[in-house]
Amino acid sequence: MGIVAVAIKLIIAYLLGSVSGSLLLGRVKRVDIREMGSGNAGGTNALRTQGFWFALAVLVIDIGKGWLAAAWLPLVPLPFDSVTEAIVSPFALSLACGFCAILGHCYPLYHGFRGGKGVATLMGVLLAVAAYAIPVFLAVFALTLLLTGWVGLASMLGAVSLVPAVALAGPDPLPVSLGIFAVALALFVIYTHRSNLRNMRRGEEYRFERARIRNWFR
Repeated sequence: MGIVAVAIKLIIAYLLGSVSGSLLLGRVKRVDIREMGSGNAGGTNALRTQGFWFALAVLVIDIGKGWLAAAWLPLVPLPFDSVTEAIVSPFALSLACGFCAILGHCYPLYHGFRGGKGVATLMGVLLAVAAYAIPVFLAVFALTLLLTGWVGLASMLGAVSLVPAVALAGPDPLPVSLGIFAVALALFVIYTHRSNLRNMRRGEEYRFERARIRNWFR
C-alpha cells in the first residue's frame, strides 16, 4: 500500500474516532455531558450523569468504532492502492489506524476537539489487534477500582498493564510495531488522565464508592 493510501486511511480512522458516542446520543437526548459531572465526554461521565443504558449505548459505539478502525478499515481497497509500493505491513497499518481512532475520540473534529479519554475506543482496537491482552487490562482495572474506587487510576494502570501483557502473551517474536503501540497507548492514556492525577493529589478525585470492596459489607 502506497503512502497516499496509508495517509487517507489514517485520516478516515481519525474521522471515525471523532464520532463520539456520548455526544452523538446526547444530541438525540438534547444534553451535552461535557457540561455535567466531570465535564468529560466518556463512558464514566455518561454513567454518572445519564444512567446505565445511556452509558452502555455509548460504550457500544465507542468500542465499535475502535474495532472498525483497526479491523475493517485497513482491509478496505482504495482505487490507487499499490502493493508494489508498500510502505507498511497490514498489521502495522491496523495499529496505526487504531491509534488514530483513539486520537479522534479524545480530540474529535466534529465536537470542538473536546472528547473522552480513549479507554473504550482502546478496547475496541485491542479486540482487533491484541484480544489476548484484554483480560489482563480488565483484571487490573477491576482490582484497582475495587480497592480505590478511582476509575481514572484503574484506566491508567490497566493501560500500563498492556505493556507486559503484550510482551509476555504476544506473538513470538514480538513485532516491534506492537511493542511501540503498547507503550504509546500506556503513555497516551496517562496523558489523557492527567487531570485525574492532579485531582488525586489534591484529594478531589471522584470515587465510585459503591464499587469499593470495603463498602460491600456495610
